[in-house]
Amino acid sequence: MNFCVKKIAVVVVFFFSFFTINGQNIILEDTTSFFRNWARINKDSITWKFLSVPENWNDPNSKMIKVAISVIENLSNKTNADAVVFIQGGPGASGINNIGSWVNHPLREKNDIILFDIRGTGFSKPRLCPDLGEKFLRILAKNQSKEEDEKQKVIASLSCKQDLLNRDIDIKSYHSLSVSRDLNTLKKQLGYDSWHVYGASYGTYMAQVYANTYPNDIKTLSLDSSISNISTYYTKNTDNYVHSLSKIFKKCKDDIECNKQYPNLEKAYYKTIADLKKHPITVSVDKELIESGKFTYNSEDFKIAIQQALYNRKLVEVIPLLIYQFQNRNEDALGNLVAAFASLLEMDYGVYYCVSCNEVLPNNEIYEYQKNASKFRGLDGGVSFYESDFKVCDKWNLNRQDLIMYHDLSRLSNLSFPVLIFSGEYDPITPVFNGFEVAEKFKKAYPIIGFNYGHVPGFTEIGKNVVENFINDPSQTPDSKAFKKEGELNFIGDVVINSGVSKFGNSLSQFNLFFLSPLIVALGIMLVFIFTFITKLLRKRYSTNSDKIIRTLIVLTSITGIIALVYLVLALLKVVSENYFVLAFGLPENLDYVFTLLLIFVILLVTTLLYFIIRIKMINHRSIVFSLLFSNILLVTYLFYWGII
Repeated sequence: MNFCVKKIAVVVVFFFSFFTINGQNIILEDTTSFFRNWARINKDSITWKFLSVPENWNDPNSKMIKVAISVIENLSNKTNADAVVFIQGGPGASGINNIGSWVNHPLREKNDIILFDIRGTGFSKPRLCPDLGEKFLRILAKNQSKEEDEKQKVIASLSCKQDLLNRDIDIKSYHSLSVSRDLNTLKKQLGYDSWHVYGASYGTYMAQVYANTYPNDIKTLSLDSSISNISTYYTKNTDNYVHSLSKIFKKCKDDIECNKQYPNLEKAYYKTIADLKKHPITVSVDKELIESGKFTYNSEDFKIAIQQALYNRKLVEVIPLLIYQFQNRNEDALGNLVAAFASLLEMDYGVYYCVSCNEVLPNNEIYEYQKNASKFRGLDGGVSFYESDFKVCDKWNLNRQDLIMYHDLSRLSNLSFPVLIFSGEYDPITPVFNGFEVAEKFKKAYPIIGFNYGHVPGFTEIGKNVVENFINDPSQTPDSKAFKKEGELNFIGDVVINSGVSKFGNSLSQFNLFFLSPLIVALGIMLVFIFTFITKLLRKRYSTNSDKIIRTLIVLTSITGIIALVYLVLALLKVVSENYFVLAFGLPENLDYVFTLLLIFVILLVTTLLYFIIRIKMINHRSIVFSLLFSNILLVTYLFYWGII
């Protein structure tokens, strides 16, 4: 079917939908908090709702589904405040789970913030395939070929599709036009005449479809890492990735310190791909992530790891270190990265494939993808994680008779509202030139380059200020050089590799009182007896040399252990404030004194324990001395458990 016929058919379907009368009522109802255990959020002025809408807007007998809504009230207590509605990307990621980025957003001072989970995702009902990402992680973990990975990914995806069909889910009704209808209905139900729309990543495409369909709904449009042409979204994927990564190679080469520590970074990257293809790396991981406790990195895993690192500025700064850790086959450090893989796969891939197979992959040609990828021989065929989506959608859409969605966005050029467009300098999926292409679609658009940032730079402090000024005063021209004021990238070098640091940091952040209580008690005992023993030593209460020496040794050991632990915590806090991703590898070299202190502590403890064993019969109040010794041993046990020593 040619383009014109597609275009006419979609217009006819959409026109008909306006005259469709649904047999069921659209309802906006209050509900309880989606985060019942998050005390800070539940004390805030936030209301939680469900919007019941038809699953298929074109079917008068369609069943109803529920879209989850969070309304974050403005901080100025204005009853007639403007609203900003946020469209999350993916497609399939939760917008409401992003609430932490919005409760303190400067936009909230004067505007209500409306978050929602697009149909099928997050807290919306029904969820489609929330566990499919976990299946993908298990597939990636296996030591098998690229072809076998792709085969198993297709099987898992088709199993998801069959489950949806068995549950009577209308998989053809999950796409950007349905989301636009949901948004238009939500706006009316909340009582807004129009609002400001903020789309991120794939949400920028949904925002464009929404703007084209309901232009009167929109006061301003903010597009953060925008899709410019859906028909090249996949076909130029490899080009976009290599273009962004090449900037890192050049920047590291031009940086004296980076080039000194990571010479020939580009060569190391392509050599690592070739090495991993022949000799994958198997690392140990938490069994809560992978049941087998093992994850095997092959060349495809390495490529997607580096590609995803380009999304975040802090990760961009560790890319040279990351490439060299792969090249050096550092299993301990690489094991910590698997948790990052898991977090990338948390979105609902049922929604991802419903949307992608409805409106994205059918408008991209695998031949064009492969042609583009073939330009980069060292990359060995592009990134399989994305190429495999063609194969999934080929099977997903097998024997499909109806139209594949094509959204005509030609009306955008006639719209008068202002448009703000963010593009990250190192973004590998929606690069800078996307932003300028999108800007050409609108009458009044302002492209902003997020220098030194990757994906969605609008969520940085600079980006938040830019979008706040834009939405609160759309008549003003945004500061196109705002990100130039940010400091340059600071590539991470000179790291003391220690995989236990990350595990220790996780224990502190999760703070499981049941797990940590023995350590807390031990530290309390150490503090009490340090004071007691020092007091008695100064007052000369001990008559024998054995009592004096053992107590002196145990006081020195305890003080050293406590100081070492305190400095370890302070070192973690310092690194977290600068670049918390470094903790996956260890600590910066300028903090290596922490490991020296820990080593001194262990040596003192061994010395004290040996002296205690040798002179045990000559030591008075041995049980008291041993209790303090045991507290120190317990501290060492925790340090061994974390893998720090």
